[in-house]
Amino acid sequence: VQWLWGGFSVDNATLTRFFSLHFILPFVILGLSMVHLLFLHQTGSNNPLGISSEFDKIYFSPYFSIKDILGGLLMLWALSFICFFFPYILSDPENFIPSDPMATPLHI
Repeated sequence: VQWLWGGFSVDNATLTRFFSLHFILPFVILGLSMVHLLFLHQTGSNNPLGISSEFDKIYFSPYFSIKDILGGLLMLWALSFICFFFPYILSDPENFIPSDPMATPLHI
């Protein structure tokens, strides 16, 4: 396998680069999405016909900002509540089936 950053083997440097890219990429996407929304709110959308979109623009206001922050906090609280008080409610029940070491699973 020839990796994008060079090299043929999977060693420590390859794993470090792979994990760092997979850690940073969601934050890059989040930042670009926030810049995209900021420009949509400030300038409106562009179109090839050049028609003005001033009427469709939604301006930032304290009401919408506070509403969005409170909605995000409410969702964060709900997710934290589930994770802290019912940690196995979203897991797979198959994880709790006792294994039989003498039988090979069908998927192997």
